[in-house]
Amino acid sequence: MSAESPAGLPAPPRPQGDYVPAVVAPYVPGLVLVATAGMTPRRDGVLTVTGLVGADVGLAAARDAAGLAARNAVAAVAAALGGRGDATAVRTWLRMTVYVACADGVTELSAVADGASAALAAATPDAAPPARSAVGVRALPGGAPVEVELTALAAVPARDAVPDPPAEHAPAELEDHRA
Repeated sequence: MSAESPAGLPAPPRPQGDYVPAVVAPYVPGLVLVATAGMTPRRDGVLTVTGLVGADVGLAAARDAAGLAARNAVAAVAAALGGRGDATAVRTWLRMTVYVACADGVTELSAVADGASAALAAATPDAAPPARSAVGVRALPGGAPVEVELTALAAVPARDAVPDPPAEHAPAELEDHRA
């Protein structure tokens, strides 16, 4: 059984390499920018589907996979904002990029990305939708058919609510970003 937050989001994904799932940067007082790493359709750390869209993975399955990848990205945003279990602090999704590993000749990339857009709207109905790109590629990590990246603008109650980046990943010039 998959661990989910009270808001119905998946548990925040664990990195599959040497990176952090999401970073938070101060923007203006009361607002932060949040950017995620690329998220694939994993449940409990395991890819739910692999292969190329149009060869191994049908359009409907790819759309569902994009939705799960987007939900994983939203979970990473929620965790980066303090682990509140939801992403209600998100005011605007600024950007979403959906990478689709596809066979030659597949052009229904927007239809696949619509699964990610629908998941985003369901998870954060009060947030403004993002600008979106759908990009066809030949391969993605682990053989995933899709990968989703998000950038958001989120409200925080006070500057002190801005989480510090992990020390091992903090650039020297950001070590005291709240000064």
